[in-house]
Amino acid sequence: MKLPVSIIVPVKNEEHNLGRCLASAQWAGEIIVVDSHSTDATAGIARDFGGEVVQFDLSGPFPKKKEWALRTLKLQYEWVFLIDADEELPAEAEAVIAGAIQHSKGINGYWVNRRFWFLGRPLDHAYFPNWNLRLFRHRLGRFERLTAQDVDGSDVEVHEHVLVEGRTSYLHLVLEHYAYPTVDAFLQKHHRYANWEATIDWGAIPHNPMLRGRVGWRRRLRRWSQRLPFRPWSRFAYIYLWQRGFLDGAAGYYFARLHAYYEFLSSLKRFERDLHAHRHLGN
Repeated sequence: MKLPVSIIVPVKNEEHNLGRCLASAQWAGEIIVVDSHSTDATAGIARDFGGEVVQFDLSGPFPKKKEWALRTLKLQYEWVFLIDADEELPAEAEAVIAGAIQHSKGINGYWVNRRFWFLGRPLDHAYFPNWNLRLFRHRLGRFERLTAQDVDGSDVEVHEHVLVEGRTSYLHLVLEHYAYPTVDAFLQKHHRYANWEATIDWGAIPHNPMLRGRVGWRRRLRRWSQRLPFRPWSRFAYIYLWQRGFLDGAAGYYFARLHAYYEFLSSLKRFERDLHAHRHLGN
């Protein structure tokens, strides 16, 4: 018997990733692929793996794709697992998730660890561990809203977290994350992310007690450091030294340098936006 879990996968033109992702989730009782009118073989691959394809059209800044799915879809099961097309569940996922649901005892959501792959290898230190709340009772989970502006050109959430009412816990489970198959892929995504982040005033966002552990700590650190001039160096030091990214070899070094560049880019874009706003007020 398959597990009473609804898998939701947001996609757009993911023919190179989706098969690997869905093959790792065949234990789920329901798989829903939320598409944005892909022009490649994405929809066919989803159906080949038993997924139901639902089309999504962004009608404004909110809700974006994942939040829309939680609000709109008539899911068969109480528990939902969110996974991106460029992620892969490990072989033990079925047993671990089955045990978590069976012994939840008042727990409404579970955080799952994630490991990035870069330059053809897994990063066991840089950006690891990387906890994300992925398994939860869908009626009790909603995505946070960080900005009212829609500037990143994407119809799916970027760095927003799911906020779940009640208790949460952690699963001994690691998602493999193939987000950056090439350096160009990293740069393309993070140019969009920098546009998005330049609109956010992290200092004005109050601390949310639902963001716990390392995630809450990183959010507080971002609020504190948003306008500091040494953010690029700090990000590099955090990944390469504090997280011991140097143990990941050349891949860890370049991964840290690219994230430092992202911090520089988002800071520059924020400075540019503020400069234009002051000039506009001056006129």
